[in-house]
Amino acid sequence: MPLVAAVLTAITGTAHAQSSVTLYGLIDEGVLYNTNAKGGHQYAITNSTAQGDRWGLIGREDLGGGLQAIFRLENGFNIETGALEQGGAEFGRQAYVGFAGKFGQVTFGRHYDPIVDSVSGYILAGSTHQGGAGQVGGVFSSHPGDMDNLDNSYRVNNSIKYYSPVFDGFQSVALYSVGGVAGDYSRNQIWALSASYNSGSFSAGAAFEKINEPNFSLFGNNPSSSATGNNMAATPVYSGYASAKSQQIATAGASYAVGAFSIAAIYSNVRFSDLGSVGGGVLNPNNLSGTAVFNTGELNVGYRITSSWMVGLGYTYTQGTSFDSLPAAKYKQINIGTDYILSKRTDLFAMCSYQRASGYDSTLKPAVASIYTATPSASNTQLVATVGIRTKF
Repeated sequence: MPLVAAVLTAITGTAHAQSSVTLYGLIDEGVLYNTNAKGGHQYAITNSTAQGDRWGLIGREDLGGGLQAIFRLENGFNIETGALEQGGAEFGRQAYVGFAGKFGQVTFGRHYDPIVDSVSGYILAGSTHQGGAGQVGGVFSSHPGDMDNLDNSYRVNNSIKYYSPVFDGFQSVALYSVGGVAGDYSRNQIWALSASYNSGSFSAGAAFEKINEPNFSLFGNNPSSSATGNNMAATPVYSGYASAKSQQIATAGASYAVGAFSIAAIYSNVRFSDLGSVGGGVLNPNNLSGTAVFNTGELNVGYRITSSWMVGLGYTYTQGTSFDSLPAAKYKQINIGTDYILSKRTDLFAMCSYQRASGYDSTLKPAVASIYTATPSASNTQLVATVGIRTKF
């Protein structure tokens, strides 16, 4: 035993009490029913519904004077097959190293963007730490295509991220990703800023993000991504806008909690600008030009029936842009979910989302219902329901 302890200490570098390396993870698995998966009913085993399956390592080392070296490596995986998620990246969820101290925290690597830190907690699919209904909606309650990244579908490579200290409930976050393209510093560049406030019962946050060549810099930053093709093809909601020179996301949210009840509201504006500027006809088969805009609003409520049992209900409305005098796409969605805590580590959940689409989508075809991550419908309506179990370690 002394030999084993010595070996583990040498490997983890935890000889000093002020240093630590922690292993953590989460497994989420369930059963899905889809009323219209390309025209047919679908029953399937599904994973990562409430939260994405993951395991990770997080570490800190005390350097003295209040300064710490920090790191995180976080892997995403499919529990059903054992395959890597995030396009085959070994640590596709997060991978960074940096410093933390009285000045805040600065890290370098692959990050969640500031939208996730300051606003995503208010959507029904989001986390519970900001007082909203939180995660009882699951991934299916995300905004169409998760175009505003409020459900944290897309990470940022080659980036520097800074968290300010918290001052009287206020905190700011900044991120900058260098494009890495020789001779053109702005190509594939991403930058984002956010701010948040939390007073306990009330919290609010806002964020802005600018993404150049989003088809490659954001949607195409995984090992399996194409260097020339359409990396936005997973959903017809915005697959026709892959030739955009830039994408802008402006979003804000707030929540208020009274006892067991909470209410949250979120707005996002997403703009795919200068269509036709990137990739030629391969990415722009309909020869679109100009700017495509999506405006999305969400209102959700949560109620904690007991300390172990929570329910949530939300409504989302999204409107797109009209092209070629065709009616603009609209997506209306109702989400409901419940979560029951069995223990500190394990809970059971049930979630249901219904979407109705109208108008014409980014491919200039009649819009079909396309609940995020589910197989798109063959018509303008779709209902997806799931029940499952989540355990953390």
